[in-house]
Amino acid sequence: MPTDVRSAVNPTPTPTSTQAPAPPPAPEAGRLALLLMVALTLVTGVVDAVGFLGLDRVFTGNMTGNIVILGMGAAGADELPVLGPSLALVAFAGGALVAGLALRGRARGWGTGVSVLLGAQTVVLVALTVALALVGKEPGTPAQLWIAAGTAAAMGSQAAVARRIGVPEMTTVVVTSTLTTLAAESLPRGGLASFANRRTAAILAIFLGALVGAALVRATQLAVPMGLAALLSGAVTVAGHRRLRVRAA
Repeated sequence: MPTDVRSAVNPTPTPTSTQAPAPPPAPEAGRLALLLMVALTLVTGVVDAVGFLGLDRVFTGNMTGNIVILGMGAAGADELPVLGPSLALVAFAGGALVAGLALRGRARGWGTGVSVLLGAQTVVLVALTVALALVGKEPGTPAQLWIAAGTAAAMGSQAAVARRIGVPEMTTVVVTSTLTTLAAESLPRGGLASFANRRTAAILAIFLGALVGAALVRATQLAVPMGLAALLSGAVTVAGHRRLRVRAA
């Protein structure tokens, strides 16, 4: 059969605009995953600033801080809260449990389950943003408690998702172990040059998130930093789903 006839019978398929973009090469995917985990760590800093400064000194992402506050509050020190940190701890664990069950049996990496859970986190943060806008700059105690608990549940889910994605050194919710590793392992091996790594990025991200969150809490209503956290969470969800998702997951 002549070539032109074969081409007419079996035309070469051409990609259409509706086809999903091809997954990025491995090095690019690794860099993007790291960047997205840094963004989620920034989210933790922002919501922790909202919780501590605006929701009666409750950490919504850093559960170590809540345990310390709970212990001191139980001793009656400085009128520190007990109920708020307790609810946040339970909510964080509950969020992590739900995410763990949803991801059970799935392969590591960014699968569809990860996208769904981060999407749900974004929806929760948007709902909390609306709630904070409705209650105003100084919410009452009941609103403080359930908003802090809702945020903690979202952060617990985020922590479980970060573990499933599996970017080393990026838990997105705690940097104590990261700082320990940086000081005890990176610095002895590489000196000051070792600061340019993902461990430093995680520490700076949670610091900058808290800085920005605190500045927004002081200058505006609590809804503004919470809205920023929701926006960052949504951006991470969309970028990861489009560029990192493993189709078979």
